[in-house]
Amino acid sequence: MKKAMLVQWLMVSCMLFPGITVRAQDAKVTVAVAANMQYALKTLKTQFEKETGIQVEVILGSSGKLTQQIQEGAPFDVFISADTKYPLTLFQNKFATDSPKVYANGVLVLWSTKSDLKPEVNMQLLLMDKVKKIAIANPKTAPYGVAAVEILKRYKLYDKLQKKLVYGESITQTNQFIMSQSADIGFTAKSAVLSDEMLGKGTWVEIAHNGYSPIEQAAVLLKHGALNNKESSEKFYNFLYSKEAKKIYERFGYIVK
Repeated sequence: MKKAMLVQWLMVSCMLFPGITVRAQDAKVTVAVAANMQYALKTLKTQFEKETGIQVEVILGSSGKLTQQIQEGAPFDVFISADTKYPLTLFQNKFATDSPKVYANGVLVLWSTKSDLKPEVNMQLLLMDKVKKIAIANPKTAPYGVAAVEILKRYKLYDKLQKKLVYGESITQTNQFIMSQSADIGFTAKSAVLSDEMLGKGTWVEIAHNGYSPIEQAAVLLKHGALNNKESSEKFYNFLYSKEAKKIYERFGYIVK
């Protein structure tokens, strides 16, 4: 009897005091994150949760795929992209509250975990017969894939290497190709090779920044977050531009201006 009365009281309380429900919802923020940021985000997530008590739920994917999901109604609060194009599309289509704001610039590297391959800045080794497969992220959905294609074209290697290229749906899958040696070598984000999971595995070389368009990575506060989870969403979005966050970006090889 007492249990039934307690349940009834809780139901009435929720109806009379809806703020109770809102606070419970505000204890979590759902963040759509471009795959290259997954390593830095682990540290960002830990720091933010420690400071605020707000839990961060992370949804990983390529920037293009995540944008598509958001446009189809996925209930994400904040979008952390690997470029400015996709978040700008969301803002222009009224899925975001403001125009994209850059949090860091990404850096492209050439990486191999095979002991007999040592990546070189001029990338001529990609033409060698022993290099059968070269992994890059899909340029249709992943900004790091776009950068990889640009650098290959700059060195007039893209057409020559077409048959060797294997495409990962995102940087995560591209890294899997390289780590498993399904690909002999590949282009990935510097943040990946500096992560705890990849650090010290294989060899890599940083690609000259003037060889590809700047990988300006931006975030947006999504309309879903602003309307349904305002306080937590805004806190996390603002945290992305804090001094603490900038130090974390730099630790993972990003360029912070």
